[in-house]
Amino acid sequence: MKYEILHQDAFPVVRCDLNRGESLKAESDAMVAMSATLDISGSMGGKGILGGLARKFLTGESFFLQRVTATRGAGSVLFGHPAPGGIVDVALDGTYGLRVQKNGFLASEESIEVDTAMQNLAQGFFSREGFFVLNVRGNGVVFLSSFGAIHPINLNDGEEYIIDNGHLVAWPDYMNYKIEKASSGWFSSITSGESLVCRFRGPGTVLIQTRNPDAFSAWVKSMIGS
Repeated sequence: MKYEILHQDAFPVVRCDLNRGESLKAESDAMVAMSATLDISGSMGGKGILGGLARKFLTGESFFLQRVTATRGAGSVLFGHPAPGGIVDVALDGTYGLRVQKNGFLASEESIEVDTAMQNLAQGFFSREGFFVLNVRGNGVVFLSSFGAIHPINLNDGEEYIIDNGHLVAWPDYMNYKIEKASSGWFSSITSGESLVCRFRGPGTVLIQTRNPDAFSAWVKSMIGS
């Protein structure tokens, strides 16, 4: 498979060129357009009904995934996502997986497995992600989507970085984070507008989104109300 992320500066799509017999999986309704030589069908992923139910009720994702196959010959497919944001490609080699925020998975090669992972008590209660996040693993390319542009934060061994919990997109499964107050005291944390944040420790690369969907939703409601 060859691919290219198009229109990256504004409302991107990813074009994947498939040889005959190759397949891709994608989030429900991600297909924008495709060659007539390709077929699309619904799939519950590698873990069947249980996997679909877990994605739907634990992470809020779609019960079904799309499966696009070059059945009658080579062709191309365009994938996009509903939010005004970026698309990034991540090549996994099978040695680690990715924890991905809700609505962060867009598409991947067929060799990639998409299921759920449980966070600890503090992360579940206080992070925007909730108790369950998507767990993406395998050997192949996965495409992630975001609200706003996607920015990588590369951390060296022992290096720490603090990230607002509304801006997380994905992080390696070998990294962990702690939920803590943004400032030393609760009053300062709340009045700063940040309240709770995530402290990551390297090594590893954390992908963040440059816009916060909850903050944007609050802004839209304030405009409608005015």
